[in-house]
Amino acid sequence: MNAFSRHETRPSLTIRRTFDAPRTLMFKVWTDGEHLKRWCCPTGFTVPFSEGDIRPGGKFRTCMRSPQGEDNWLRGTYQDIVPHERISFTHSWENQDGSPQHETLVTITLADTEDGKTRLTLHQAFFLSDASRDGHLAGWNETLDELGKYLSRKEISA
Repeated sequence: MNAFSRHETRPSLTIRRTFDAPRTLMFKVWTDGEHLKRWCCPTGFTVPFSEGDIRPGGKFRTCMRSPQGEDNWLRGTYQDIVPHERISFTHSWENQDGSPQHETLVTITLADTEDGKTRLTLHQAFFLSDASRDGHLAGWNETLDELGKYLSRKEISA
């Protein structure tokens, strides 16, 4: 069995959502640190720390604090950025000692809809287990819910 066929059997996830916002704004809220801090975490979580160099090869590190006060650190490297179309980055949670756990690849794709909205597709691969994929599925869905709420604010603009 070659490496490619081993990956085919490992879990991945794909989420598709349509947002009432133009692609230029969608791209901005995914690539501007000030925007990311305000929405990019599951419901009830906060982002007390986030830094990133949003360019191919640039790294990021973020702390998401749970409602119970537990800090969850993650890091990654931006792989590919095509303005207003695609953002791809690695994603790895950190252990207590700051060392990385298993790394996945997240790709965000943005496309116009016929009615002027933006179709977002989030793909993340590959997970070590179905349970890990399912946990990320729940977290991403809550995070995308937060994005929808953030975009509904009248002061947000491209």
